[in-house]
Amino acid sequence: MTWMSPADVTRAVDSIRQRSAVVPDIAIILGTGLGGLAQAIEVETAIAYEAIAGFPTSTVESHSGRLLFGTLGGKRVVAMQGRFHRYEGYSLQQVTLPVRVMHALGARTLVVSNACGGIRADWAPGDLMAIADHINLLGDNPLVGPHHAEWGARFPDMSAPYDAELRALAADVAAGQGTTLRSGVYAAVMGPNLETRAEYVMLRTMGADVVGMSTVPEVIVARQQGMRVLGISIITDACVPETLEEASLEKILAVAAVAEPKLTALVRGVVERL
Repeated sequence: MTWMSPADVTRAVDSIRQRSAVVPDIAIILGTGLGGLAQAIEVETAIAYEAIAGFPTSTVESHSGRLLFGTLGGKRVVAMQGRFHRYEGYSLQQVTLPVRVMHALGARTLVVSNACGGIRADWAPGDLMAIADHINLLGDNPLVGPHHAEWGARFPDMSAPYDAELRALAADVAAGQGTTLRSGVYAAVMGPNLETRAEYVMLRTMGADVVGMSTVPEVIVARQQGMRVLGISIITDACVPETLEEASLEKILAVAAVAEPKLTALVRGVVERL
């Protein structure tokens, strides 16, 4: 295992600063099928991940693999157009390196989005959900390994990983836009296969409302560094065990594409009021 270190963050920041001088206020992570939010950003500079020292490469369909610098809602932002996952073979330290880099660049608020499966029968594909809490079932943690004090506490508190004020703001913006915004618990699993009926029953019994394969590692690292976090999920498929139907990436991306404009409007509205 090769552990990430502050030197890795510095090298990435130095390679970025050769191309962009933007000091972002807000970092945004765009999940599966949600790259369209990038169109709402007034982009000053786009940097391919391959051009950033130490960055992994996106290998998943619908993840473009670029770091965008610009403005959204009058605020300076940096956005990951495509993220990394444990199932791609990356360590969670590699997966979360961009969060450390975006923090080092100046961002103190993280808005993270994802596509997920909905476990509740009273919620439907296309619904948006503000993440109120999470369950880490990845079997790993990005904070494992040598500790670097400049990154924050060795044992960071996780009693409230998702900022209550930001969630209240998102709910207010959504109401003003006529958008239903659910609130619930996100369970993160390894993937890349989707779950069995028995696994959905287990997740529901544990208290999860939705399930996905990302987000939690990034949030853990963001909170270690003291960043405020807002998480928004698009429910792209119904994972109710009693009525489970076969899912496919094509169907998931189609639902995400339909719901994505609601997400874009919501995030823009939240950012404008920060």
